[in-house]
Amino acid sequence: MSIRPILIHPDPRLKKLCDPVESLSTEIGQLAEDMLETMYDAPGIGLAAPQVGVTRRLIVMDCVKEAEAPPRPMVLVNPVITWSSEARSVYEEGCLSIPEQYADVERPAEVRVRWTALDGTTQEEEFKGLWATCVQHEIDHLDGKLFIDYLTGLKRQMITRRMEKLKRERARA
Repeated sequence: MSIRPILIHPDPRLKKLCDPVESLSTEIGQLAEDMLETMYDAPGIGLAAPQVGVTRRLIVMDCVKEAEAPPRPMVLVNPVITWSSEARSVYEEGCLSIPEQYADVERPAEVRVRWTALDGTTQEEEFKGLWATCVQHEIDHLDGKLFIDYLTGLKRQMITRRMEKLKRERARA
C-alpha cells in the first residue's frame, strides 16, 4: 500500500467524466487499498479515484467518527444512485482536493446506492446523514463535479483563487 498524491483544484483531471471500471483486477484492488490509506492519512472521510489522478468510477469512504467505534472502510466500484429522498439536508462540506475550504451544500437527505464490491458482488445500501452526503459528494467527483460547483459564482471564484495561490506556494516550497 502507498499514499498517493491528491490533486488540488483547479486541475483539469478533476473535471473529467470518469470511465467505468470494466473488470476487477489486482490493479483495481491495489488502487482501492492505496486510496483508503491516502484518505485515512489526509485525514478525510471519502476519496474518489480522479482525486489521485485515475479517471475510473471508484470511490472509498469511511464516515465513522466515534473514536471507540470500529472503522467501516467501504470501496464502491461503479456506484450509481438509484433513489434519492425528497427530504433535503445541508452539511458543511470540504474536500481533500480543495484543502481548508468549507461551504454549506444542500443535497438529498437519504440516497440508495448500488455498486460492485471488490469481490465482484453487487451491493446496495441506503445511506443517510453524513454517509449520504459523503457518497453523493464522491459520486459527483466521478462526474467531474466539485462541491464548489453548488456555490454562487463569486464564492466559487474566491475559493478557486485561494487554491491557485496554494498551488503556487507549494510549487515554490
